[in-house]
Amino acid sequence: MSTTEARRGEPITTVLTWQVRPGHEHEFEEWTHQIADCARRFPGNEGVSWLRPEDGHRYHAVLRWSDPSRLAAWLESDERGTWHQRIEGIATEIGSERQSTTGMEAWFSLPGTTVQAPPRWKMVLTTFLGAYPFTLLIQWLVTPVSAGWPLPLRAAVFPLVLLPVLTYLVMPGLSRLLRLWLYPPPDR
Repeated sequence: MSTTEARRGEPITTVLTWQVRPGHEHEFEEWTHQIADCARRFPGNEGVSWLRPEDGHRYHAVLRWSDPSRLAAWLESDERGTWHQRIEGIATEIGSERQSTTGMEAWFSLPGTTVQAPPRWKMVLTTFLGAYPFTLLIQWLVTPVSAGWPLPLRAAVFPLVLLPVLTYLVMPGLSRLLRLWLYPPPDR
């Protein structure tokens, strides 16, 4: 069974990279609004965001879809093909930089590589190891102080503190620390 078949029902996010010819940025940006509107009407689309470059001429499209099969349908659709024809000579998609993720894999990615994400059970265990100590700390320090707060505000404190700490500090460190277990070398 392929990875796509195993994850057919899961949402997927894909990043597409475009190289824009110098001097054609305005034309390309107009095109991005139009193709994004077209994609939003396509079955399974859950959003399209464009990231503008700080320097250079590379743009990135972040596509969110309800499942891999609907994303594939969009990527192979006649509508998308027609839109791509409209910017020939203006911009080129850099297919080698296309990246997709269905969830926690982003915490376990290795920059500059195309290494497959670890098995889910390893991701769950690693995430538990990272989250548990901070859950205890938050419960110990914040819960007594916030006991009188309204429930929606108390509930917001936990993810507002925990998620940035996990995403920016804990999970990258754990991924590096456990890299040989998460990404064993291929059998020879």
